[in-house]
Amino acid sequence: MNRSHPLIVSLAMCTMGFLYLPLVAVAVFSVNATKYGLVWRGFTLKWYIKLFSNELILTAAWNTLVLAVVSTVIATVLGTILAIGMDRFPWSGRTNTTLDLLLHLPVVIPDIILAASLVIAFGLLRAVSTIFEPGLINMIIGHITFQVAFVALVVRSRLVSLGRDVEEAARDLFADTGYLLRHVTLPLLLPGIVAGGMLAFTLSLDDFVISFFTAGPESVTLPLYIFAAVRRGVTPQIHALSTLVLLITIVLIVGVERVTRKAENK
Repeated sequence: MNRSHPLIVSLAMCTMGFLYLPLVAVAVFSVNATKYGLVWRGFTLKWYIKLFSNELILTAAWNTLVLAVVSTVIATVLGTILAIGMDRFPWSGRTNTTLDLLLHLPVVIPDIILAASLVIAFGLLRAVSTIFEPGLINMIIGHITFQVAFVALVVRSRLVSLGRDVEEAARDLFADTGYLLRHVTLPLLLPGIVAGGMLAFTLSLDDFVISFFTAGPESVTLPLYIFAAVRRGVTPQIHALSTLVLLITIVLIVGVERVTRKAENK
């Protein structure tokens, strides 16, 4: 049996430590009794108790959840439709290349550029309707603009891996387009749709740049709240809040991974 070189093992362990030790440190200090400094004063959960009695944090958490859920649902539907249309419609080679480039553009473009573009776009739209004032609606639209691309890429990769043999067999058995989508294509795509939706949800949860440029005074999210709080000084409540967000993200990822695995094994 081949054994890994000690140097490779050491580099791997250092990399894992570099990635996860800061997260562990945040979790440890979230249960530290001292309010300031790095000295351990004993175990306590009072920072979590104070966290749930803080109206500003609860409001920010609610805004974050509404923003993530609404934008993810819409982006998942649009991204799935886009992926199916791009992969199953007989586009010409040049058109397919152009569409593929446009699909990757929101993924590779810097967030600050996209956020600045949204500010200009919403400024023009406000001349038509006051609904586009800075706030939750603008934030939802802004998140959808980059979430759709991620969902479409994930779902499209699933489509490519599935091939067209099953769909052609269904066509040979006289399945129409509606039946094919409901009973063949979408069930086979379910793991990819769930994975794309989960990716979009986590991206929305921790987005700061686009939220910062499109938020209003009544639509502060957790990333925006943490940013403002850290500028005044890092407190144990911030550690507790960061730890809870991390734990929720881990639970969601593990849950979706299990659902995806079960769907693939059916």
